Amino acid sequence: MTPRDPSVAATLSLHEWMRSPVRQVPVITMLIVCNVLLFLVMAWSGRALWHMTPGVPMQWGANFGPATQSGEWWRLLSAVFVHFSLIHIVVNMWALWDVGRLMERVLGRWRFVVLYLGAGVVGNLVSLAMHGQPRVSGGASGAIFGLYGALLVFLWRERRSIDPFEFRWLFVGALVFSALMLLLGFFLPGIDNAAHGGGLLAGGLLGGLLRRPLGLPDGGYAGPSRRWTAALALAVIVTLLAGISPPPYRYEEELETRAAIQRFLREDQAISARWGALLTDRRGMSFDQLADALHSEVAASYERSFNELAAVQASPAVPSRPTLLKLQAYAVTRKEAALQAAQELRSRGAGHALVPQRKAPMTSGNP
Repeated sequence: MTPRDPSVAATLSLHEWMRSPVRQVPVITMLIVCNVLLFLVMAWSGRALWHMTPGVPMQWGANFGPATQSGEWWRLLSAVFVHFSLIHIVVNMWALWDVGRLMERVLGRWRFVVLYLGAGVVGNLVSLAMHGQPRVSGGASGAIFGLYGALLVFLWRERRSIDPFEFRWLFVGALVFSALMLLLGFFLPGIDNAAHGGGLLAGGLLGGLLRRPLGLPDGGYAGPSRRWTAALALAVIVTLLAGISPPPYRYEEELETRAAIQRFLREDQAISARWGALLTDRRGMSFDQLADALHSEVAASYERSFNELAAVQASPAVPSRPTLLKLQAYAVTRKEAALQAAQELRSRGAGHALVPQRKAPMTSGNP
């Protein structure tokens, strides 16, 4: 290991690094720009700025168990950049700028990228393992807590190379801030404390792996300490993956169910319009011909639509399944009404009095 020069370390001021201008912290600048631009695009697409419905972040890569565990594991990473409201992104970007400048100068650009993204992914993995019920989550806070975890590890290891007052001010401040934010997570709704705690833990472990001594451009600590840290980090990830419960349903099931519901709603409008046209514009058709048309064009169409709905494989936990079942019953009711109207047309010859009152089918909501 390259010997450390105490005189070099003594000249470094962490306080100055915390005030680094934009040109000295390009990674932080790029991360903030990417987060803000993505949020603006999301806000425009969802027509919401102060608070977005869960469906919008879902479309842009938020973490959601049934989707993530169905093969979309990239959501563990993309969720780091997805925010749900203006306050959400403003607070996170302020915290990222505040602690990120120091950590980018301490670690260097590439180490910092690995720390930030790695802590964010592990934080989302912990969130996935801890939450028994599906929930949509995202944001940079898990990665930011990772920066604080790495900062605490760095400060403690370099405490003899840092001015005592500066060490106490930074170490106590980072410790109190992390503890306070975790504590607030137990009382404020909508805060993903699992992602925060997971990010903090991951940041501490990655900070131990990626650390480099003050004053050395590309040095590092060798020996058993780093190997033990790497083994512990690997054990944590394996434990998290093994502890994730199977999702209550696959998100593909929900998407297939929604698509089938939307197809049926379009078909129902067309069939109902045809039913009304047959009874209001007979164009010289006899009652028997009209009855045959109701049977072949209306009743048969509802039977086909019912079969399409029944073919959808939706497990009981799929959110849109109750709507699917109601529409199946609705299709059967409409088919039977058309058959009854056709039968009475043949027997009575009075089709104008045989149009059943149509009830609008229900539409599905978001999970």
